[in-house]
Amino acid sequence: MRSTASGKDLILQVQGLHAWYGSSHVLHGVDLRLTRGQTLGLLGRNGMGKSTLIRTLLGHVTQRSGHIALFGQDMSRARPHQVARLGVAYVPEGRGVFPNLSVRENLVMAARDGRQGQRDWSYERVLDTFPRLKERLPNLGAQLSGGEQQMLAIGRALMTHPDLIILDEATEGLAPLIVAEIWRVIGDIRASGIATLIVDRDYRRVLARADRALVLQKGQVVLSGSAEEVAASAALTGFLGV
Repeated sequence: MRSTASGKDLILQVQGLHAWYGSSHVLHGVDLRLTRGQTLGLLGRNGMGKSTLIRTLLGHVTQRSGHIALFGQDMSRARPHQVARLGVAYVPEGRGVFPNLSVRENLVMAARDGRQGQRDWSYERVLDTFPRLKERLPNLGAQLSGGEQQMLAIGRALMTHPDLIILDEATEGLAPLIVAEIWRVIGDIRASGIATLIVDRDYRRVLARADRALVLQKGQVVLSGSAEEVAASAALTGFLGV
Protein backbone atom coordinates (compact mmCIF):
# COMPACT_ATOMS: atom_id res chain seq x y z
CA MET A 1 0.00 0.00 0.00
CA ARG A 2 1.39 3.35 -1.06
CA SER A 3 1.64 6.14 1.47
CA THR A 4 -0.41 9.30 1.13
CA ALA A 5 1.00 11.36 -1.72
CA SER A 6 1.85 15.02 -1.62
CA GLY A 7 -0.16 17.56 -3.58
CA LYS A 8 2.27 17.48 -6.49
CA ASP A 9 1.51 13.77 -6.95
CA LEU A 10 -2.25 14.31 -7.20
CA ILE A 11 -3.38 13.52 -10.74
CA LEU A 12 -7.16 13.52 -10.50
CA GLN A 13 -9.47 15.06 -7.91
CA VAL A 14 -13.24 14.93 -8.21
CA GLN A 15 -15.62 16.62 -5.78
CA GLY A 16 -19.40 16.58 -5.77
CA LEU A 17 -19.75 15.29 -9.34
CA HIS A 18 -23.26 15.07 -10.77
CA ALA A 19 -24.20 14.01 -14.30
CA TRP A 20 -27.37 13.75 -16.33
CA TYR A 21 -28.56 12.23 -19.60
CA GLY A 22 -31.45 14.51 -20.45
CA SER A 23 -33.75 14.42 -17.44
CA SER A 24 -32.13 11.28 -16.03
CA HIS A 25 -29.88 12.12 -13.05
CA VAL A 26 -27.19 9.41 -13.13
CA LEU A 27 -24.33 10.54 -10.87
CA HIS A 28 -25.08 11.93 -7.42
CA GLY A 29 -22.20 13.78 -5.76
CA VAL A 30 -19.28 11.46 -6.54
CA ASP A 31 -15.89 12.20 -4.91
CA LEU A 32 -12.60 10.50 -5.79
CA ARG A 33 -8.83 11.06 -5.81
CA LEU A 34 -6.12 9.40 -7.84
CA THR A 35 -2.42 9.96 -7.29
CA ARG A 36 0.64 9.33 -9.45
CA GLY A 37 1.24 5.64 -10.09
CA GLN A 38 -1.88 4.58 -8.16
CA THR A 39 -4.42 2.02 -9.37
CA LEU A 40 -8.08 2.71 -8.58
CA GLY A 41 -10.69 -0.01 -9.06
CA LEU A 42 -14.20 1.16 -9.92
CA LEU A 43 -16.82 -1.43 -9.01
CA GLY A 44 -20.59 -1.80 -9.14
CA ARG A 45 -23.35 -3.71 -10.88
CA ASN A 46 -24.36 -2.90 -14.44
CA GLY A 47 -26.28 0.34 -14.70
CA MET A 48 -24.89 1.81 -11.47
CA GLY A 49 -23.01 4.66 -13.20
CA LYS A 50 -19.47 3.36 -13.77
CA SER A 51 -19.27 4.10 -17.48
CA THR A 52 -21.09 7.39 -16.99
CA LEU A 53 -18.51 8.40 -14.39
CA ILE A 54 -15.69 7.61 -16.82
CA ARG A 55 -17.39 9.44 -19.68
CA THR A 56 -17.99 12.44 -17.45
CA LEU A 57 -14.36 12.58 -16.36
CA LEU A 58 -13.34 12.48 -20.02
CA GLY A 59 -15.69 15.30 -20.98
CA HIS A 60 -18.11 13.22 -23.06
CA VAL A 61 -21.08 13.87 -20.77
CA THR A 62 -21.79 17.58 -21.03
CA GLN A 63 -24.68 17.74 -18.54
CA ARG A 64 -22.58 17.75 -15.41
CA SER A 65 -21.80 19.78 -12.31
CA GLY A 66 -19.17 19.58 -9.61
CA HIS A 67 -15.40 19.97 -9.66
CA ILE A 68 -12.90 17.97 -11.75
CA ALA A 69 -9.19 18.79 -11.52
CA LEU A 70 -6.36 17.16 -13.48
CA PHE A 71 -2.80 17.91 -12.39
CA GLY A 72 -4.18 20.84 -10.41
CA GLN A 73 -5.97 22.36 -13.42
CA ASP A 74 -9.72 22.93 -13.31
CA MET A 75 -11.20 20.67 -16.00
CA SER A 76 -14.80 20.82 -14.81
CA ARG A 77 -16.02 22.05 -18.21
CA ALA A 78 -13.24 20.60 -20.36
CA ARG A 79 -13.90 18.86 -23.66
CA PRO A 80 -12.49 15.41 -24.49
CA HIS A 81 -9.53 16.63 -26.56
CA GLN A 82 -8.44 18.91 -23.70
CA VAL A 83 -8.50 16.00 -21.25
CA ALA A 84 -6.50 13.82 -23.66
CA ARG A 85 -3.86 16.51 -24.12
CA LEU A 86 -3.25 16.57 -20.38
CA GLY A 87 -2.03 12.98 -20.47
CA VAL A 88 -5.17 10.87 -20.04
CA ALA A 89 -5.58 7.78 -22.26
CA TYR A 90 -8.83 5.86 -22.61
CA VAL A 91 -9.44 2.24 -23.58
CA PRO A 92 -13.21 2.14 -24.10
CA GLU A 93 -15.61 -0.71 -23.67
CA GLY A 94 -15.88 -2.14 -27.17
CA ARG A 95 -12.18 -1.34 -27.87
CA GLY A 96 -12.69 1.33 -30.54
CA VAL A 97 -9.91 0.25 -32.92
CA PHE A 98 -9.97 1.66 -36.45
CA PRO A 99 -11.22 -1.29 -38.54
CA ASN A 100 -9.82 -0.07 -41.87
CA LEU A 101 -6.33 0.71 -40.56
CA SER A 102 -3.60 -1.89 -40.09
CA VAL A 103 -2.26 -2.80 -36.68
CA ARG A 104 0.82 -0.69 -37.39
CA GLU A 105 -1.26 2.28 -38.52
CA ASN A 106 -3.52 2.05 -35.45
CA LEU A 107 -0.46 2.25 -33.23
CA VAL A 108 1.59 4.85 -35.09
CA MET A 109 -1.27 7.30 -35.58
CA ALA A 110 -1.62 7.62 -31.80
CA ALA A 111 2.06 8.13 -31.01
CA ARG A 112 3.05 11.34 -29.26
CA ASP A 113 5.27 12.45 -26.41
CA GLY A 114 3.81 12.48 -22.92
CA ARG A 115 2.73 15.55 -21.00
CA GLN A 116 6.26 16.01 -19.64
CA GLY A 117 8.01 14.80 -22.78
CA GLN A 118 8.26 11.17 -21.63
CA ARG A 119 8.74 8.44 -24.23
CA ASP A 120 8.73 5.33 -22.08
CA TRP A 121 6.29 3.34 -24.24
CA SER A 122 7.90 3.25 -27.66
CA TYR A 123 6.50 1.39 -30.64
CA GLU A 124 9.06 -1.35 -30.05
CA ARG A 125 8.17 -1.67 -26.37
CA VAL A 126 4.47 -1.98 -27.17
CA LEU A 127 5.20 -4.76 -29.67
CA ASP A 128 7.45 -6.51 -27.18
CA THR A 129 4.61 -6.29 -24.65
CA PHE A 130 2.10 -7.69 -27.16
CA PRO A 131 3.93 -10.28 -29.32
CA ARG A 132 0.62 -11.19 -31.01
CA LEU A 133 0.42 -7.70 -32.49
CA LYS A 134 3.95 -7.98 -33.87
CA GLU A 135 2.77 -11.03 -35.83
CA ARG A 136 -0.21 -9.14 -37.25
CA LEU A 137 1.21 -5.73 -38.15
CA PRO A 138 -0.22 -5.69 -41.71
CA ASN A 139 -3.64 -6.98 -40.66
CA LEU A 140 -6.56 -4.55 -40.51
CA GLY A 141 -8.24 -3.86 -37.20
CA ALA A 142 -11.38 -5.61 -38.45
CA GLN A 143 -9.39 -8.79 -39.09
CA LEU A 144 -8.30 -9.20 -35.48
CA SER A 145 -9.94 -11.31 -32.80
CA GLY A 146 -11.60 -9.59 -29.87
CA GLY A 147 -8.59 -10.25 -27.67
CA GLU A 148 -6.18 -8.90 -30.27
CA GLN A 149 -8.34 -5.80 -30.67
CA GLN A 150 -8.16 -5.24 -26.92
CA MET A 151 -4.38 -5.58 -27.00
CA LEU A 152 -4.28 -3.09 -29.85
CA ALA A 153 -6.51 -0.64 -27.97
CA ILE A 154 -4.27 -0.81 -24.90
CA GLY A 155 -1.11 -0.56 -27.00
CA ARG A 156 -2.47 2.48 -28.83
CA ALA A 157 -3.28 4.15 -25.51
CA LEU A 158 0.22 3.46 -24.19
CA MET A 159 1.78 5.10 -27.25
CA THR A 160 0.36 8.43 -26.09
CA HIS A 161 2.70 8.07 -23.07
CA PRO A 162 -0.08 8.84 -20.60
CA ASP A 163 0.15 9.73 -16.93
CA LEU A 164 -3.29 8.17 -16.44
CA ILE A 165 -4.92 5.33 -18.37
CA ILE A 166 -8.62 4.51 -18.00
CA LEU A 167 -9.70 0.95 -18.84
CA ASP A 168 -13.43 0.33 -19.18
CA GLU A 169 -14.35 -3.39 -19.03
CA ALA A 170 -10.82 -4.44 -19.89
CA THR A 171 -11.46 -8.20 -20.20
CA GLU A 172 -15.16 -8.46 -21.07
CA GLY A 173 -15.99 -11.30 -23.44
CA LEU A 174 -12.41 -12.51 -23.84
CA ALA A 175 -11.10 -16.08 -23.70
CA PRO A 176 -9.40 -17.08 -20.42
CA LEU A 177 -5.88 -17.16 -21.89
CA ILE A 178 -6.34 -13.67 -23.32
CA VAL A 179 -7.79 -12.46 -20.02
CA ALA A 180 -4.66 -13.67 -18.24
CA GLU A 181 -2.50 -11.86 -20.79
CA ILE A 182 -4.44 -8.60 -20.38
CA TRP A 183 -4.09 -8.75 -16.59
CA ARG A 184 -0.36 -9.36 -16.98
CA VAL A 185 -0.07 -6.23 -19.09
CA ILE A 186 -2.14 -4.23 -16.61
CA GLY A 187 0.40 -5.29 -13.99
CA ASP A 188 3.22 -4.07 -16.24
CA ILE A 189 1.45 -0.74 -16.72
CA ARG A 190 1.07 -0.35 -12.97
CA ALA A 191 4.71 -1.23 -12.39
CA SER A 192 5.79 1.38 -14.93
CA GLY A 193 4.29 4.14 -12.77
CA ILE A 194 1.24 5.03 -14.86
CA ALA A 195 -1.86 5.73 -12.79
CA THR A 196 -4.76 3.46 -13.72
CA LEU A 197 -8.51 3.63 -13.30
CA ILE A 198 -9.97 0.24 -14.11
CA VAL A 199 -13.47 -1.17 -14.49
CA ASP A 200 -13.88 -4.93 -14.80
CA ARG A 201 -16.51 -7.45 -13.78
CA ASP A 202 -13.94 -9.68 -12.09
CA TYR A 203 -13.92 -7.70 -8.87
CA ARG A 204 -11.54 -10.09 -7.14
CA ARG A 205 -8.84 -9.48 -9.75
CA VAL A 206 -9.48 -5.75 -9.66
CA LEU A 207 -9.11 -5.63 -5.88
CA ALA A 208 -6.00 -7.83 -5.98
CA ARG A 209 -4.28 -5.31 -8.25
CA ALA A 210 -5.67 -1.99 -7.04
CA ASP A 211 -4.37 0.34 -4.36
CA ARG A 212 -7.78 1.84 -3.74
CA ALA A 213 -11.34 1.04 -4.79
CA LEU A 214 -14.77 2.57 -4.78
CA VAL A 215 -18.15 0.99 -5.33
CA LEU A 216 -21.04 2.76 -7.02
CA GLN A 217 -24.71 2.08 -6.44
CA LYS A 218 -27.30 4.15 -8.31
CA GLY A 219 -24.67 6.77 -9.08
CA GLN A 220 -23.50 7.20 -5.49
CA VAL A 221 -20.31 6.02 -3.78
CA VAL A 222 -21.36 3.43 -1.21
CA LEU A 223 -17.92 1.97 -0.41
CA SER A 224 -14.53 3.62 -0.68
CA GLY A 225 -11.11 2.97 0.76
CA SER A 226 -8.00 0.89 0.28
CA ALA A 227 -8.49 -2.22 -1.85
CA GLU A 228 -7.94 -4.33 1.26
CA GLU A 229 -10.63 -2.45 3.19
CA VAL A 230 -13.15 -2.72 0.37
CA ALA A 231 -12.40 -6.42 -0.16
CA ALA A 232 -12.93 -7.08 3.55
CA SER A 233 -16.25 -5.22 3.73
CA ALA A 234 -19.22 -7.44 4.56
CA ALA A 235 -21.40 -5.21 2.36
CA LEU A 236 -19.36 -5.65 -0.80
CA THR A 237 -21.04 -8.72 -2.30
CA GLY A 238 -24.47 -7.21 -1.69
CA PHE A 239 -23.56 -4.08 -3.62
CA LEU A 240 -22.14 -6.16 -6.47
CA GLY A 241 -25.03 -8.62 -6.57
CA VAL A 242 -22.81 -11.71 -6.20
